[in-house]
Amino acid sequence: MRLFAVRDYRHLFGAQVIALFGTGLTTVALGLLAYDLAGPRAGMVLGTALTIKMVMYVVIAPLAAAYVDRISRRTLLVLLDVIRGAVVLALPLVTEVWQVYVLIGLLQAASAAFTPTFQAVIPDIVPDEADYTRALSASQVASTMESLLSPVLAAVALTFLSFDRLFLGTSVGFLVSALLVLATRIPNARPDTRTGARDRVTGGIRTFFRTPRLRGVMALNLVVASAGAIVVVNTVNHVRDELGGSQSDVAWLLAASGTGTLLAALALPRVLDRIAARTVMLTGAGVLVVATAAAVTLRAAGALGWTGTAVVWALVGIGTALVITPTGKVLRSSVARTAIPGAFAAQFSLSHLAWLITYPVAGWLGTTAGLAPAWSVLTALAGAGAVAALLLWPRHEGPATTAPVTTDRYGSATRDRSALTKAA
Repeated sequence: MRLFAVRDYRHLFGAQVIALFGTGLTTVALGLLAYDLAGPRAGMVLGTALTIKMVMYVVIAPLAAAYVDRISRRTLLVLLDVIRGAVVLALPLVTEVWQVYVLIGLLQAASAAFTPTFQAVIPDIVPDEADYTRALSASQVASTMESLLSPVLAAVALTFLSFDRLFLGTSVGFLVSALLVLATRIPNARPDTRTGARDRVTGGIRTFFRTPRLRGVMALNLVVASAGAIVVVNTVNHVRDELGGSQSDVAWLLAASGTGTLLAALALPRVLDRIAARTVMLTGAGVLVVATAAAVTLRAAGALGWTGTAVVWALVGIGTALVITPTGKVLRSSVARTAIPGAFAAQFSLSHLAWLITYPVAGWLGTTAGLAPAWSVLTALAGAGAVAALLLWPRHEGPATTAPVTTDRYGSATRDRSALTKAA
């Protein structure tokens, strides 16, 4: 592929992949650490830790996107990788739950700044429009592969190692990522003098609220987060306490969800050539609502054993891919090219705001009231998000394919209505 012939992009992409797998393995190990520290209350500990993560993502990501033009981006990316490596290395040393919360706050603050900075670098390294689109797609594929392979790698590793060794491996991964960034020529960002600090921070988010299809995307974020919280937060207690499984079994069930994500992601490029993104994403929302409802129903009937859980978890993975994979295409059709980094940063922040709502439900309510009430609430949230997306995203609204693009002060794209050719 011509894209990977670009040396700097190749190094930067490698750094992203290694950092993604480091984050994925850390997530698996964190769930097991929570169980080691809190036992049956692991869901509450993990839910709190992931809530801290979401707070950092919601707050830090827009700030990083707004102010990344003030410092050397290569220096910042290297520093963030070093911080993440050091924090992960310290996690297996903790003996108290509050220490987990402090370290997770530091780790996720660094991750929240890393992602929008990385996304803002890509257009400077890959200036060609077609290659830039492929670069965004490659990043999505990398994220999808991580969701599948991280639990599998963790399951294999846990067969031979204790979970605390996973933290050591991921720490090394972050340091390798830092070395790859050091080997990359990353130009400093051009200062944005067109808007004030407040507009730089909130411009992308305002674009979401001003654009109907992006309001639909916000509602779909809630659907994804509602179903995903069941898998991410409650798998460890469901497997260890109710199914009597091992640490490795936890990772294998997480891999079932990742398998569903991968299968859907592999099929989607051809599907999106023929079917509108709106249709695909709303279908994904329907799959997620069905999956969460099935989890509640099967558990109430006492039938949520290994096979039933694997099937439901795989459905969650499929539905998640159907919603998330086309999102980049929708964002690119909704804003001018110069505003794409801000739009992706806004989506990064807003999507994690949805997780900020659902993680406490899965963790805290799941621990205090039980998994059945927590999953019922999450199913209701998923259904509400799906209905809202259907109402907020007009059926016949679509991007122009040939009309010239102009922008408003926030980078929101406007086009000649007569040139609209295909519904999003």
